[in-house]
Amino acid sequence: MITKIGRATLLAGTMFAGLAASNAYAEAPAADTAAADAAADSGLGDIVVTATKRETNLQETPIAIAVVNQAALKDRHVQSLYDLADGGVPSLRVATFEARQSALTIGIRGIVPLDANQPAREQGVGIYVDGVYMGRQHGLNAALFDVERVEVLKGPQGTLFGRNTEGGALSIVSKAPTGEFGGRIDGGVGNYGAYNGSLHVDLPEMAGFSVKLDGVLQHQDPTTKNPLEGQAGFNQYHRKGGRVAVRWQPIDGITDDFSYDVARDANTPFYSQLLNYNPNGCVAGTQAASAACTLPGTQYTNLTGTVKPLLPGVVVNGKTRMKTADIGVPQQPSVDKTHGFTNALKWAVSPEIELRAITAWRGVDATQWDNSGGAHRVPVVNLTAACTQTAPCAFSRYSLADLRQRQFSQELQAVGTVGKIDYVAGLFYFNEHVSDDAATPNSNGVYLNGAGQPVYTILDSCTGSSGYGSDVGCRSIDRASEVWSKSYAAYGQLTYNATEQLHLTVGGRYTHDEKKGVLHYSRNVNYDVETGKADAAGYSPLDKTWNRFNPMATLAYDVSDDLHVYAKYATGYRAGGASSRTANYQAFNPEDVKSYEIGLKSDFWDHRARFNLAGYIMDRKNSQVDISSIQSFNGSNYNNLVSINAPGTTKIRGIEADLTLEPIDGLTLNASYAYTYTHIPLVPITYTGTNGASTTVDQQFYIVFTPRNAASGSIDYVLPIGRNDTKLKFHFDGNYSQATQAFDQFATKNDASLIFNGRISLADIGVGNQKLTLGVWARNLFNEQYVFRRDPSNSLPGAPTTDVSTGSINNILGDYGNFNAPRTFGLDASIAF
Repeated sequence: MITKIGRATLLAGTMFAGLAASNAYAEAPAADTAAADAAADSGLGDIVVTATKRETNLQETPIAIAVVNQAALKDRHVQSLYDLADGGVPSLRVATFEARQSALTIGIRGIVPLDANQPAREQGVGIYVDGVYMGRQHGLNAALFDVERVEVLKGPQGTLFGRNTEGGALSIVSKAPTGEFGGRIDGGVGNYGAYNGSLHVDLPEMAGFSVKLDGVLQHQDPTTKNPLEGQAGFNQYHRKGGRVAVRWQPIDGITDDFSYDVARDANTPFYSQLLNYNPNGCVAGTQAASAACTLPGTQYTNLTGTVKPLLPGVVVNGKTRMKTADIGVPQQPSVDKTHGFTNALKWAVSPEIELRAITAWRGVDATQWDNSGGAHRVPVVNLTAACTQTAPCAFSRYSLADLRQRQFSQELQAVGTVGKIDYVAGLFYFNEHVSDDAATPNSNGVYLNGAGQPVYTILDSCTGSSGYGSDVGCRSIDRASEVWSKSYAAYGQLTYNATEQLHLTVGGRYTHDEKKGVLHYSRNVNYDVETGKADAAGYSPLDKTWNRFNPMATLAYDVSDDLHVYAKYATGYRAGGASSRTANYQAFNPEDVKSYEIGLKSDFWDHRARFNLAGYIMDRKNSQVDISSIQSFNGSNYNNLVSINAPGTTKIRGIEADLTLEPIDGLTLNASYAYTYTHIPLVPITYTGTNGASTTVDQQFYIVFTPRNAASGSIDYVLPIGRNDTKLKFHFDGNYSQATQAFDQFATKNDASLIFNGRISLADIGVGNQKLTLGVWARNLFNEQYVFRRDPSNSLPGAPTTDVSTGSINNILGDYGNFNAPRTFGLDASIAF
């Protein structure tokens, strides 16, 4: 068995050259195979990117960019964006929201939102598909279609890409129709009942029209079983989708690309295990606030209540991933449906100007059924004689939610060159409508029979949880909201090529944002009808506008054809909103970031080596952070997630280094490293009890899912076989991440991770006029087990209610969390025709 030390040594070996976040993942686009082959003969080939709204050579583009090309996606068996969570690009972080795969949290360079899952909250990294901004993080984990490359733009992109790109942008570029008949059929099988298939067909050009068809199917059975008969397990998915792309070229200089796609992703959450029991040793009494049993932001001097014993059969396991849940729960897959069209028109008016119009309409419908915690989350049951067959004590929080989003965007661009000046100018309009609702009934019950033995039962799905249930129409609605957002922007960027070596770029973007939102329900109170109760909660609809001007400036110098240096100043901002998890729909303001970056990009050793380095300082003001509080409403106390703007300046500092080597023909070594330091100043948190007393404590907040140190490395070797084009290809990569926080309010960290992936394939086997590729792959090759999300909220006292000096330990159980996916492996085949 390979130990963690041995694996770390192995990673150091694979890193000796680089998963270059700027290079290593990438190669020249397949559309220019002749140029790519020529470049390959002389070493590392050029990489084309569109980060500046025009096609440029990555090494000559003064932006820190990682490019994940189609070959890298194949080698790592990346089927959806969540598969990038292993850290192949160290400064890119991908995580689930809670345990759910139906909504992803994506961060770059320490800009990682805790909860962008609400309609009135925004992401900190912009996600783009073929130039179209995706307004919600829901549906992002659908199956990827025929992707040419994924560009990871690091640092604020507020000038060219707009709001909510303060950490960067993730741009997915699909393969365009070729106009020549051809295609590819892919298929494979794997463990956990996995299978996948895809079909990609290019039709021959007719009357100026070229058509491309893509279909994708992906399936995996659960990796943790649900003991309840007939119910879905944990970490399973079934994805399918189709896309049609049409390219129309009526005359020289005009290209119109239209595409329509539809996808469906049915998945279940990762299993939430109970990792420990009362880890802070909480007991009632006056053991002062210095004890471990302290809720951040409070000054408790007294604790009341009782830490209840575990229910019979509940398993505590913080070391290994459970293969079967301890208690069966009702669960069905959550379903995300995405659909939309994009039309991109380009008109080369003259050699000096190209006009573009990008029009898009998209929609997401997400239905959530998340019962991942079982008996590991509140409410905590005290199993006594009071729990009877007719009135069982309820537990197992079933998190149910529905989200409907529609968006329309229109962007107009002018791109060109006049003399020594390259320019980009544009207008942008975005209109989004989102509505959601959520309910959290209990699904299970337990009671003592006549012999004093515990009996587990399933509650009635309509009335079993205090008169409510999980069925549609039977739910007690915790919250329901609706949001309308509009964004208008005008931007421009000029690059003055003063000499062949010296380039000065300046740009700016003016944005006007409008956001209106209403809370229809809170704690099953209909605010549209019971306005008196809404007023008593301090409710106010959201009606905000924000204006921003985001400038940038870059000075780049080409020291030689193979060495480029730059210094860059950039800004960005993330729009404000309101938290629908509060009874008063509490609003918060935008956050703004300024970034200062220097970097170099170099090729050497006769283009067999490439080294890129970037260092940056980012200062963010009004950081959006979340605190848990208790709010009295409608005769009861409720837990809120309140979003506020932290005072002071949040500091983010980092270094990124990427290296790619090709020491001999066919062998490519890649390595990438990211160091990220983050610090949010202390935030004064005030709690006020119902008795009128209050306390203010300076609390430390954290940036989530951002490791201080992260690294990745890979080895690729291609060995020609025989006199034909057949090749034997080897790929091996390793990815390391230091432990991170999963919640901005708690110092508790997840586990560090070290994940290896591999693939061996026999490629381009001649079968008549077709090319066949056979491969065997493995993800998490050594079956590493680590907790990627640890939640300590059930290990600490509740928020103050009556007296700010007293906290209750009645709902303390222990930390619960989610282990990463187990080792998966399989066989695949691909035939190109």
